[in-house]
Amino acid sequence: MHLLGYIASLLIGISLGLIGGGGSILTMPVMVYLFGVSPVTATSYSLFVVGSTSLVGAARQYKQGTVNVRMALLFAATSVATVFATRKWLVPSIPGHIATIHGFNITESWLTMVLFALLMLISAIFMMRNKHAPGSREAVEKKINAGKLILYGTGIGLVTGLLGAGGGFLLIPALVLLLHLPMKEAVGTSLLVIALNSLIGFTGNLHDKGIDWQLLFAVTALAIAGILLGSYLNRKIPAGKLKKGFGWFVLAMGIYILVREISTAL
Repeated sequence: MHLLGYIASLLIGISLGLIGGGGSILTMPVMVYLFGVSPVTATSYSLFVVGSTSLVGAARQYKQGTVNVRMALLFAATSVATVFATRKWLVPSIPGHIATIHGFNITESWLTMVLFALLMLISAIFMMRNKHAPGSREAVEKKINAGKLILYGTGIGLVTGLLGAGGGFLLIPALVLLLHLPMKEAVGTSLLVIALNSLIGFTGNLHDKGIDWQLLFAVTALAIAGILLGSYLNRKIPAGKLKKGFGWFVLAMGIYILVREISTAL
């Protein structure tokens, strides 16, 4: 299982480099199902792996001119603070056993995975249904609304903090569908925001004892190798195919996690 986990670690990076998201979508299942890490701990590990890998990818994308730094910083201004506060104070306050409904025990770990899967399904549907074409770079700059960015940034920061998701599967729809950023530029911008959110969010868990640094460094190294390959493939594949492929990828993973968690609980 660990061998499969290391192979999947490469796919984490490839996903981030190719579509600017999906890394945490893979990291969570890999940590939980292949490395045997508890879902709550996996959210913390996911922040480190995805954050470190995204930082490398963002640096490469910036050199290619596909990072909208202004938009990334506006997102990060609110999302980073939200992620840190969520990891530092909100997550530790959530009880392990949340409720019992008709004899069914709802635990923090189970709810984390189910919410994670539902968010993936919603994001995938919006990505695949939208028909609007992105505007030019100049048009995008004129359409940037600080109020919207703050609202989106706070929401994405909360999700990132609670579920350990870098936010790429929410950032890409926000950047492409709502703010009309070209897909290729949305990928690069997403990576920078994910890196800032995830790494700063992880610092909220540095006080935790028992962090498996050897596992984290091994998975991160493989993911970084993957993102270099993914960034290369990104330049070879049309933006339209990237967008559609991203939607189907998120949909498939969401369905898998949801079915697995529900069937296990029953």
